[in-house]
Amino acid sequence: MSTKNFVRILLVLVFFLSMVAPPLRSGGRSGVALAASREPVRARHGMVASTSKLASQVGVEVLRRGGNAVDAAIAVAFALAVVYPAAGNLGGGGFMMIRLRDGRTTAIDYREMAPAAANRNVYLDERGELKKGEGGSLIGYRAPGVPGTVAGMELALKKYGSGKLTWAQLVEPARRLAADGFQLPYNLARGMKANANELGLYPESKKIYLNGGSFWNEGDVWRQPELAATFARMQRFGPHEFYEGQTARLIAADMRAHGGLITLEDMKSYVAKEREPLRSTYRGFEVISMPPPSSGGAVLIEMLNILEGFDLRHMGASSSERYHVETEAMRRAFADRAEYMGDADFVNVPVAGLIDKAYAERLRRGIKMERASTSAEVKAGQPTGAEEEETTHFTVL
Repeated sequence: MSTKNFVRILLVLVFFLSMVAPPLRSGGRSGVALAASREPVRARHGMVASTSKLASQVGVEVLRRGGNAVDAAIAVAFALAVVYPAAGNLGGGGFMMIRLRDGRTTAIDYREMAPAAANRNVYLDERGELKKGEGGSLIGYRAPGVPGTVAGMELALKKYGSGKLTWAQLVEPARRLAADGFQLPYNLARGMKANANELGLYPESKKIYLNGGSFWNEGDVWRQPELAATFARMQRFGPHEFYEGQTARLIAADMRAHGGLITLEDMKSYVAKEREPLRSTYRGFEVISMPPPSSGGAVLIEMLNILEGFDLRHMGASSSERYHVETEAMRRAFADRAEYMGDADFVNVPVAGLIDKAYAERLRRGIKMERASTSAEVKAGQPTGAEEEETTHFTVL
C-alpha cells in the first residue's frame, strides 16, 4: 500500500479522560516498575499507539484494509471500551485532534455534558458539604454526565473518515472482542481487585468486573456479552441507537430507578462539536492543542511558555534543576487551571491571557532556583481577560 493511498489524514490524537494507567511490572508479578523503552519505533506507512496491544492491533488492521487515521482511531476507541475499561468507554467522553493531509487541523469535542436536572449544588449535602460515596461526583448514579463518545466517533467518521469502511465495520472488532473475550492481562485483573470495594456496591458492576464476587484472575478469558449486544445494536441501527434507541432507554430507565439524573431527553439532546484548536509556539515549533472545555491544551501551552525562558538543554535531561523548573511551571499552570478553566460555552475562560507569553514571563519571574515555592506562593495569576470578583452577569430575554 503506498503512502499516498494509505491515508489522507496524517495524524489523529484522541484523548480519553479517566484513570491513569498503572505502571508496567516486570514479568507481571514482581512489583518492580520497568522504565519504558527509549528506542524509537519506526514504520513506513502508519502507526497506532495505545495502552492496549489488542486495541492497537485493531487500528493497524483498519489501516491495512485501506482506512485512514480517523477510521483507525474510531475502531481503537471502541476496542478500548472493551479491553481497557478504566479509560476506554462508551459511557464517557473525550477529545480528538485531527491534522489533515493539507495541513489543516481541527478539534472534536465529545466531552460529557451535565444532564438538564443538574445544578451547582447537586453534589452538596444539606450542610453544604461535598457528598461522598453514592450521590457524590465520583461514585454512583449521579456521578456520570451524558456520554459523548459515540456521537464524537460519528462526527469524526462523517466528516473525516475515508469512506472506505462503514460504521458497522469499524464497530465490529470491538463487538467481537466483547463477545469472544480476551485473556485478562495482569494489570487489568489487579485493577479490578483493587477497586473491589467500589465495584462491589452495584450488582451489575459486581457481576461484570468482579465475576460475581469470585474475582477475575490474570489469564482468564473475560467476556462481556451485554457490551457486545450494545455494539451489535449500534451496528444494526447506527450511532443514533445509542442516544435514541434501546440503549438510551435502558440507560434512562436505570437512572430513573436509582436516583440518577440522566433522562432520555438528555441522551437525545447530546451533540458533539467541532472546535478551532489552540495555537502557540515553543522554541520555534508550532504547538496545536485542544481548546476548552479541555483544560489540557491551555495548561500545556502555559507550561511550555514558562519553560521557554529556561535553558533546559544546559540543565540536562534528568538533572535536579530541570525537575525543579518543570515542577514549578506545572504548579503555576495547574493553579490557573483550578481557578479559570471551565466550559467556555457557559463561562468566560481567559484562554488568550493564559497562553500569552508575557503572562508566562511574569509567572517565570516568581520561580526561585534555590528553593521550591511554598503553596501560599503558588496561586492563580491574573491573565488578561480574567474576571474580577465583583463582575456579575445578567440576561435579558
